[in-house]
Amino acid sequence: MKLKSLFSALLLGCAMMAQAQSTDDPTIMTINGQPISRSEFEYSYNKNNSEGVIDKKTVDEYVDLFINYKLKVQAALDAKIDTMLAYKREFLNYRDQQIRPSMITDADVEAEARKIYKETQERIDGSGGMRQVSHILIQVLPKATKAEMAADSVRADSIYQAIMKGADFNEMAKKYSDDKASAAKGGQLSWISKGQTVPTFENAAFSMKPGEISRPVKSPFGWHIIRMDAKRNFFDYDSLRTDIIKFIEMRGLREKIINEKLDSLAKAQNTTPEAILDKKLVQLEAKDPNLTNLVREYHDGLLLFEISNRTIWGKASQDEQGLQKYFKKYKKNYKWAEPRFKGMAYHVKTEADVAAVRDAVKGLPFSQWADKLRSTFNNDSVIRIRVEKGIFKKGDNPLVDRNEFKADAKVTPMKDYPIDATYGKIIKAPEEMDDVRGQVTADYQNLLEEQWVKELRKKYPVVVNREVLATVNKH
Repeated sequence: MKLKSLFSALLLGCAMMAQAQSTDDPTIMTINGQPISRSEFEYSYNKNNSEGVIDKKTVDEYVDLFINYKLKVQAALDAKIDTMLAYKREFLNYRDQQIRPSMITDADVEAEARKIYKETQERIDGSGGMRQVSHILIQVLPKATKAEMAADSVRADSIYQAIMKGADFNEMAKKYSDDKASAAKGGQLSWISKGQTVPTFENAAFSMKPGEISRPVKSPFGWHIIRMDAKRNFFDYDSLRTDIIKFIEMRGLREKIINEKLDSLAKAQNTTPEAILDKKLVQLEAKDPNLTNLVREYHDGLLLFEISNRTIWGKASQDEQGLQKYFKKYKKNYKWAEPRFKGMAYHVKTEADVAAVRDAVKGLPFSQWADKLRSTFNNDSVIRIRVEKGIFKKGDNPLVDRNEFKADAKVTPMKDYPIDATYGKIIKAPEEMDDVRGQVTADYQNLLEEQWVKELRKKYPVVVNREVLATVNKH
């Protein structure tokens, strides 16, 4: 879907806001010549410094964070990320989530409920209405022998004959029916319509008059002795309304109602459903300024994520040379308070595999251990060993604690792998970047971000109105 109409609507909303900015919502700062309203800053500040936030900031402290955020968004706009198809789809999907629910009213849901009711009523009443029946089931098991099937047939017939001679149907159902749920109620089933039961049962039930009892009827479940208790047309709407509304909610039919309404409005106004939603957004924002902030926040958040991934996160994780260089330069910063064990804790089935595991990785770089062990010991359907590889501090692994740190640790035996062992070495500090890759990557990302923000502050002029800043409403 094209964003032209949406952005036109957003621009219209911005223009309307701009008319009031000089008094009701003044400009608190400009970034690259673009005005930022006090209300936008207030929304962001109060959301990120609400009750429960641990690292609360003062307004002055938050200004720089907000500026950095908006600078990155501006960089994303300059990179034309907002023109990417994937971005457009995700943003419009979010926008629709905010707007579409407002397109439906209780009257729309009620109309759909009555439509569903009418269609069901016409189908059921047009095919003969409804029947309430009771039955006694003599179950025939799927793998029953001929002798067993014959015995079941005789049993069903004898029950039928007893009823014909005066035995109470309800009592016979309670005593003999294999359908225990209905047996407890004297064999009575819920009201049925055509299409709800198997054909032989249905044909019998719908061919009888109230009070009639059928001879045993065969179905895939066994033998049924059926009593037709009553017939009627479909239930009235009011008795089913609550269930129909629940059905609409459970089946997600609100979206269907919204789509149909949008199509109908678009046809009547000679426009598109997208244009209808754009117009609705402007109307909702006029009533609720927070919606404007919410939509803008998501719009900017998507841009920020993509530009940050390109410039910082993805770059740092893939820049192996940069990571190695950073680690070498700041290696002294990555110290541990206590020594750690670099190696593996493993469990094997046989004593011979204790040495075999050790010999398989001896001399190999630590990063290659896992692949070597997998291809040597667990390369088919038989898993010979269980391994936990890594850099362990005291308390991470009971087996490592016991064997390497000589601590009093209880090791729980592993089922089917009764022999425990460790292999590796104790190190006092990281030997290579991989030993602290996660921490180095995070620190390298922080460095790249600092450098990036400095570049953005040089590239885009920022002007803060300190007088307006002093009027920010904190709550």
